[in-house]
Amino acid sequence: MALGLAYDGSSWQGWQTQPGGLTVQDTLESALAEFLNHPVGTICAGRTDTGVHALEQIVHLDTQAARRPESWVRGLNALLPASIAVQWAKPVSDSFHARFSALSRSYVYIVRNTRVRSPLMHGRVGWVYHSLQLDPMRDAARRLVGEHDFSSFRSSQCQAASPVRTLQEASVEQHGDFYLFRFQANAFLHHMIRNLMGAILYIGQGKQEPGWIDELLAQRDRRRAAPTFSPAGLYLSGVRYPDEYQLPSGDTVQALLTHVGLTWPTP
Repeated sequence: MALGLAYDGSSWQGWQTQPGGLTVQDTLESALAEFLNHPVGTICAGRTDTGVHALEQIVHLDTQAARRPESWVRGLNALLPASIAVQWAKPVSDSFHARFSALSRSYVYIVRNTRVRSPLMHGRVGWVYHSLQLDPMRDAARRLVGEHDFSSFRSSQCQAASPVRTLQEASVEQHGDFYLFRFQANAFLHHMIRNLMGAILYIGQGKQEPGWIDELLAQRDRRRAAPTFSPAGLYLSGVRYPDEYQLPSGDTVQALLTHVGLTWPTP
């Protein structure tokens, strides 16, 4: 069974299970155990960090339970806290794997550039005090697209066997005080997006030139890059799979922007 999951990551210590149980995975598996009357393990498409949200996290689990998709959605949501909700459920073939079947993962960052932070948007959007310039950030983002060694942009705790990733999209849009950053890749390294954001925002503030991105990629040294940006405003926005699985899909980013109260121009 595949589940589409959305959650507010502000109050959770990330996705992955850990002692204490204050994670999305632990909470979901607890609800599943009650719903199915037996324990069950889950596998997700992308393990989000503490404070990172999900518009569409994909999860799969193995079960013999025969229930209608709407029963899964309503039953689990009745057992989950308000900050986590199943959006859809769909039976899938045994060949489906939430992590290994994924073709790409997409994230968005929403950043507000104002002199004073908004308490009503706390955790929902990132905040930058210093004035940002759009064109240098777009130039910097373009330099990241393609296959690169992203050693300068992964955390010291990253356990990935290789630092090479293929970034299929890195773009920046502006709408008033808000900036929308989009990232899509086959996979991401630990803290990779937050570290990329740190560098792009440094460039947007005029602390570095766009060409600094090329230097960082060549140096392969995390110590030379910008500080890791806050997880506030970072969302796992979608996961793409082969068409054969026919999983539900929609414009989750536009739904988020509408919820935040933004009318974003159509590209």
